[in-house]
Amino acid sequence: MLKKLRIKFIALNMATVAVVLAVIFSAICVINYQQSVASVHEAMSNAIAFTESKSRALTDDDTQGQEGAREQDAGDPDEQADGDWKDDGARHGTPPQIGGGPAGSGPHVPVAVYRILKSGSYALAGSAASASIADDVLEKAISQLADAPDGSGELSELGLFYEKRTSDTGIARVAFADVSSASGWQTLALTLAGVGVVALAVFFVISVFFSRWALRPVKRAWEQQRQFVADASHELKTPLTVILANTSILMSHPERTIASQSQWVESTQAEGERMQGLVADLLLLARLDAEETDIVKSKPKERIDLSNLVEGELLQFESVAFERAIELESNVDEGIAVLGSIERLRRLITTLLDNACKYAGDNGKARVELHAQNGNACLVVHNTGSLIPAEDLQHVFDRFYRADKARTGGAGGFGLGLSIAKEVAEEHGGTITAKSSDEEGTTFTATLPTA
Repeated sequence: MLKKLRIKFIALNMATVAVVLAVIFSAICVINYQQSVASVHEAMSNAIAFTESKSRALTDDDTQGQEGAREQDAGDPDEQADGDWKDDGARHGTPPQIGGGPAGSGPHVPVAVYRILKSGSYALAGSAASASIADDVLEKAISQLADAPDGSGELSELGLFYEKRTSDTGIARVAFADVSSASGWQTLALTLAGVGVVALAVFFVISVFFSRWALRPVKRAWEQQRQFVADASHELKTPLTVILANTSILMSHPERTIASQSQWVESTQAEGERMQGLVADLLLLARLDAEETDIVKSKPKERIDLSNLVEGELLQFESVAFERAIELESNVDEGIAVLGSIERLRRLITTLLDNACKYAGDNGKARVELHAQNGNACLVVHNTGSLIPAEDLQHVFDRFYRADKARTGGAGGFGLGLSIAKEVAEEHGGTITAKSSDEEGTTFTATLPTA
């Protein structure tokens, strides 16, 4: 199962990264294309503006010094101006210069500018043009744009961008640029595709490595769950075996009265009660582990007088301590309150008290303290029992763990009490710790935030 989960994890990561890279790279290509098209249109607009400025300059020149020549020419001076530059560029100016700009200012875009005269003919504005167009292509382009309104666009079938602008004198100027001028995005797309493939390969290696690391908690939880089920099955198997054996004995002697076989009835009842307690503990642990635990935490908790709760449980255990010949001492400060579930906190307290009385030893002592410290309620339960070895101490809160491996029930319990106590303490935002030594005995300390 874990292998399949790991494969799904890697596949999901790769798919997510691939989609993200595709979206980002596509956006980059689209932006690059739009910027290239904008640059082409800007170049065409500048070329038209250049021809218009030269036309106005030529018109002003004719007005000041060449009125006679203009009178002899029946045509519009604007119809002649651009054509004159082709033959006399030294007099009337030069086309837009290339170079000299700062680095990164963008590539030069070849542009061809044509005038569409009132007569319907057209001519190349030579000094403003940095490109030319084949005659057949030009005729098709001019025929499509002759009656078209001013504006810009693309003649996709001819492979041309265009921009048309009509002057006040009625002369239309059209600038053309090849669509390849905006094709830089294709090279960029190929480059990004190569980068994407390399990035996916690198991320695949990283995903394989991190999948092992990420799934370690899942693997550990899975192993713990399997062990939990195995231990629970083992613990349930023992009382079930006893119950079945008792019932078999009872059924083998149907002629006997219940009173004569009371030992088997009582044993069955005892094992049933033990099994009931085990099932209750298992259900409690399951609820503490379930997702609804977060919901429980988010709900308003009641304010609980922890001092009164501890005092009440101490009264219940006085008889237990007396029966086991254990000296039970207490030092509980008053007025200590916490927020939480009273039933869960009672279970925490009874677990620690029962554990102390159970393992205090013959004529031993158990001491319970409750005091406030640094905004926390500290519940300390101490007993003078035998030392818990260091290798066992680190596992005392593990489920179904018992330091004394010979205990299979009875006084030894099922190894769930301290696990439940730890879960309850953490559910209330606290902690629980344990320490043990030959000189001082064993001490459990539960720390809970005060209300």
